[in-house]
Amino acid sequence: MGYIMKPQAENSIFKIALLLMVIFNSCSSRKTEFADDKVFRYNEHSNITSLDPAFARDQRNIWAVNQLYDGLVQLDDSLNVQPSIAQNWKVSSDGRRYKFYLRKDVFFHKHKLFGKKKTRKVTAYDFEYSFERLISESVASPGAWVLQNVETFKAENDSIFVMDLKRPFPAFLGLLSMKYCSVVPREVVEFYGKDFRSNPVGTGPFKFKLWVENTKLVFRKNNNYFEKDDLDNYLPYLESVAITFLPDKQSEFLQFIQGNLDFMKSVDPSYKDELLTTSGDLVEKYSNDIVMQKGAYLNTEYLGFFLGGQENNVIKSKEIRQAINYGFDRNKMITFLRNNIGTPANNGFIPKGLPSFNGQSGYTYQPEKAKILVEKYKKDNNLDKVEVNITTNSSYLDLCEFMQRELAIVGLKVKVDVIPPSTLRQGKANGKLPIFRASWIADYPDGENYLSLFYSKNFTPNGPNYTHFSNDLFDKLYEKSIQEVNRDIRVALYQKMDSILINEAPVIPLYYDQVIRFTQKNVKGLGINPIDLLTLKYVKK
Repeated sequence: MGYIMKPQAENSIFKIALLLMVIFNSCSSRKTEFADDKVFRYNEHSNITSLDPAFARDQRNIWAVNQLYDGLVQLDDSLNVQPSIAQNWKVSSDGRRYKFYLRKDVFFHKHKLFGKKKTRKVTAYDFEYSFERLISESVASPGAWVLQNVETFKAENDSIFVMDLKRPFPAFLGLLSMKYCSVVPREVVEFYGKDFRSNPVGTGPFKFKLWVENTKLVFRKNNNYFEKDDLDNYLPYLESVAITFLPDKQSEFLQFIQGNLDFMKSVDPSYKDELLTTSGDLVEKYSNDIVMQKGAYLNTEYLGFFLGGQENNVIKSKEIRQAINYGFDRNKMITFLRNNIGTPANNGFIPKGLPSFNGQSGYTYQPEKAKILVEKYKKDNNLDKVEVNITTNSSYLDLCEFMQRELAIVGLKVKVDVIPPSTLRQGKANGKLPIFRASWIADYPDGENYLSLFYSKNFTPNGPNYTHFSNDLFDKLYEKSIQEVNRDIRVALYQKMDSILINEAPVIPLYYDQVIRFTQKNVKGLGINPIDLLTLKYVKK
């Protein structure tokens, strides 16, 4: 039977199509300042909320801020710490003092507030101001925690900046690579106040040009940028970056396929089967026009057990937690529900992409073993059946229903509750959900970032330990690891802690996520990295 479109629906679709044509055709029909091969175009589904690095909390803001600002250090695509405005640094033997030696050729973007020359050189005093602002209660930056282990910081002179830590923290340089730690000019920030969010001035490869909120954001090339490529050419290569804000992901896909966008991130269920095969490869009809990149992403998708509280419920049993981990096929789940985007989490909680991931044996699909564990629990507790509740949001309902079917085979009755994301976050933080869907994306590239979720002094609501997992040996190893300056010893400690998590099973790791990027064939130099940071200074068209 054919589908007959109602006149009202047809009229609405026509209006949407017409609006899209106006937005994109008006841009293309207008005389532009730069050739198309010098402009990089991408879309954000939701509006960027701020171009102030102190508020670079989520990816939409971070990607834009990364084009405008620099910090002391930066990460390469392999997550190695590299120089940025600090050309080198020294760390004291006790791991507490960091002394940074700044470049002398870094200038802020041109602005009338700098006076006659319209710019000025960045000094260590600018970092002193920027970090004071980051931790200021009046600013209320969500990134203030980055400096919580810092005792003092100060500029010794224009080119030397010193930071003293309260205790050694080997992942500190990785923390400083976060966009929160970008340098900003005092005179511009103080002139604009809260409106600095929409009048940004930094040192990055691109400078701010235009922002019509919810419509378009434009950056232009910074001709005074200090970085060069391997052939001694100054970066960036592009003349401009143009960001649109189409909220509908299918509309974004159509614009990308038509060549109106140069780049598209991730895959939405509404078009994944049009773009990808079931094995996760690009379908043949797009292979001549589109390039797909996939790589490890520092994101572990999991279900957590809340182990706090006094009641003796079923998930307090390690046997049941292990049975659930053994009782469903992660490989099948990734293949059929995620088009092979992701890696089955068979190797613990620390994801692929970090040095402390070592492929140790975790949970694989062993239904017979799961059945034995369930039967033992029923016998020991004189029960006829075992029931558990999983709470998720609608985006992950398919995964939880898959587990529901698989676990029924091993003797576990699973009820799946679907609630809004905001309610899920609140319930998870308050310990109201026995089994909850969650994910953890690394704030900085170190295994400690994942293991901190299980340290007993980090119980929610004062920390990220949502499961309220507590283990004395784990805590001792964790406390030892955060003071260990030797990287190899620290990684070995991380792996011991991960093996404790595998055995005690406070979580059900589902899969290690992947970054997936699509670009037009003429885009070169766009790398891929496990923190999914968009870096455009190396891009050519």
